[in-house]
Amino acid sequence: MTAHGTFPTYAELLAREGDLAGTSWGLFPEPDRGTPSFITPAAVLEARNSIRTGTVFGLDYPADAFDPGMSLKRGAPRHTIYSSHPAHRDDYLDGYYLQGSTQIDGLRHRRADDVGFYNGVPDHRVTEGTPDLGVQEWAEHPIAGRGVLVDLDGFRNGMGQPIDHAAGEPLGFDLIHAAMESQSLATRPGDTLMLHTGWCEWFLALDPEAKQRLRESRKATGVAQSQEFVAWAWDSQFAVIAADNFAFECLPAVPGSPYRESAVNDHGMMHQQLLAKLGMPLGELWRLGPLARHMRSTGRWDAFISIKPLNITGGTGSPANATAIM
Repeated sequence: MTAHGTFPTYAELLAREGDLAGTSWGLFPEPDRGTPSFITPAAVLEARNSIRTGTVFGLDYPADAFDPGMSLKRGAPRHTIYSSHPAHRDDYLDGYYLQGSTQIDGLRHRRADDVGFYNGVPDHRVTEGTPDLGVQEWAEHPIAGRGVLVDLDGFRNGMGQPIDHAAGEPLGFDLIHAAMESQSLATRPGDTLMLHTGWCEWFLALDPEAKQRLRESRKATGVAQSQEFVAWAWDSQFAVIAADNFAFECLPAVPGSPYRESAVNDHGMMHQQLLAKLGMPLGELWRLGPLARHMRSTGRWDAFISIKPLNITGGTGSPANATAIM
């Protein structure tokens, strides 16, 4: 099996034996890279065709944008500028949570309750200073290729049924499929999938008290947990899946989540299935509003995407440092 070869379907992954069932363990030539391996050199070259006007979009929010945010532990970093003499300035950050704002989840961000870390990496190897499954893999060999945006926010607004962010609405696979059909959007192996929900802009417009109430409610808009979505993400051979919301998937998990027994510590969320079993990185809190509005105005839904995490050995996640070029 190589990054240029034919991969099993998700149904075939489920039929693998023992701990390998439902995983992509051992299928990629670079074991710590995961699904970004779906991007071949030919796919990168083909993605150049998505650059037509040279319009560039930064997809990261400021490091301190979500203060308060939805996380119960991550706070905003404190920025200090100092000088050693009148002609000098330098600075540093304190309390910098690498997943406190726009981020990419690394493969060691989640351990599957039933089978462990991706590719069977032992627990004792997932600690500070060890390289296994760290984000440095994607920093030293950045993720670059074609990205496609599914405008769920625009689709629902066009129907006169805005997404209910206050309720933390689960967004089902049927909705994603319908929005893609309305955009005549087709995906390719190696694509980065971006789901525009409008949640980040909605959340950032709230006053601090409303943000705190939402934080305490533990409700956030996102993709509804389903095996159908996981199968589609794998069978589509997405390199990365990202969204402009807190956790990519909805919080809390839907009552019918198929992962309530296998992902007990995550209360049925899909993170373990996607990260620890499939090796598929997740993007969260991405700044997709300006890109979505521009795409809507042009009728084009693809762009060249680059993702360059911080080069931190053994990092569990990182600011995405994502850029879209149209």
